[in-house]
Amino acid sequence: MTMEYKVIKRSELSRGLFRSFIRRQVVTDCWRRVGGQWTIKSDPFTDDWSESDYKVLISCLKNTLDTGGFVYGAFSGGTLKGFVSVESEPMEGGYLDLSSIHVSEDFRGNGIGKELFRAAAEWAKLHGAKRLYISAHSAVESQAFYKAMGCVDAEVCNKKHVEAEPFDRQLEYKIL
Repeated sequence: MTMEYKVIKRSELSRGLFRSFIRRQVVTDCWRRVGGQWTIKSDPFTDDWSESDYKVLISCLKNTLDTGGFVYGAFSGGTLKGFVSVESEPMEGGYLDLSSIHVSEDFRGNGIGKELFRAAAEWAKLHGAKRLYISAHSAVESQAFYKAMGCVDAEVCNKKHVEAEPFDRQLEYKIL
C-alpha cells in the first residue's frame, strides 16, 4: 500500500475530499475515570459522522488553516484516508492543540496514524511548542494508540475540551 502524505490546502477542504473516508468506529470498552482512577468499562456504541458533522469538521479545518494552523493528510490513490490538524494558538500550559487525528476505518492498523502524529509533532516543534495537547477519544483502541505514541495524562487540562467532551481523556505529548 503506497501512501502519499501532504499538507491539505484550504481550497481542497470540501465534502468531496471526504467522499471515501470512513469515520465509523465500533466501540465496546472505554476508559472512564472512577474514584480518581482510570478503569476500563463496557460502554458499547458506534461512532460515526453525519453530514452535519462533516460540515462542522470542514469549517473547523478551514479555521485551523485561516489562523495559521496545520492540516495534513494521508492519501491512497488520491483518496483521503487519514488526516491530522494542529491549532496555531498556544494554550494554557504551553501546549499546541492536536485538534483532530483520524484514519479511515478501511486503512486502520497500517501505521498511518503514527505517521500523521509524527508530522503533527514535528510541525508543532517547528512552531515552538514543547507539548501537544490531545482531548482523546476514550475507546480502549484509541487510548492504546496514544499510549504507544508516548502520550500521558495532561498536566494542565483545558476546560473548553473537558466541557465539550467530558468522556475524553485529556493527554499530552512531550515534544523532544
